[in-house]
Amino acid sequence: MFDLYIANKNYSSWSLRPWVLLKTLEIPFNEHLMPFEGGFGESLATFKRFSPSGLVPCLVDREHEVAVWDSLAIVEYVAEAHPDVWPQQLAARAWARSASAEMHSGFAALRDECSMNCGVRVAMNAMSLGLKSNLARLDALWQEGLERFGGPFLAGEHFTAVDAFYAPVAFRVQTFGLPLGDASLAYVQRLLALPAMQAWYAAALKETWREPMHEQETLKQATLLSDERATA
Repeated sequence: MFDLYIANKNYSSWSLRPWVLLKTLEIPFNEHLMPFEGGFGESLATFKRFSPSGLVPCLVDREHEVAVWDSLAIVEYVAEAHPDVWPQQLAARAWARSASAEMHSGFAALRDECSMNCGVRVAMNAMSLGLKSNLARLDALWQEGLERFGGPFLAGEHFTAVDAFYAPVAFRVQTFGLPLGDASLAYVQRLLALPAMQAWYAAALKETWREPMHEQETLKQATLLSDERATA
């Protein structure tokens, strides 16, 4: 069985990717939640106890004495034993891998201006040209996948790794009220309704940790409307 190390569910978009994939595909794993300690730098020493990079997520396969410390690498490692991680059809699989890699390395403005903070709702005060460009690309990419492979998920009938890679975006859309086309917004609701996403969200709301860096990032270009999280 795998051991998956993650950080705060309210904030850690990178942790959500492998977690929601494993949960939705019913691949057994042990969860280890390690809260951020005052920001990425201060967490580094603690996280290095289990992650070679000092970052999360990190998957540990104790049976084979292997640690995998990047979300894309984790997905590919898990796929070696679980082929349903990626679509079975060649063209869909190629598209899904490309779209996942694009999310992994791109959408910088979306990450910078709309950091994941599941438990709050905010109103954007302004959107940069970069963010508008990212949203236009996101809309086009999602609609391409849904139309080309028939939905209801991005690469066809079944939830696969490409949906896991865009799962954090669904929480960002919910938090920031981001404008997207009807088909994309319907896809967001489909993701948010998944049992695994509902479980992640419920756990995020129960967290009482507040990490100042993440809180400041959320309100960098937005005004707080509500905070649904538990308090200490």
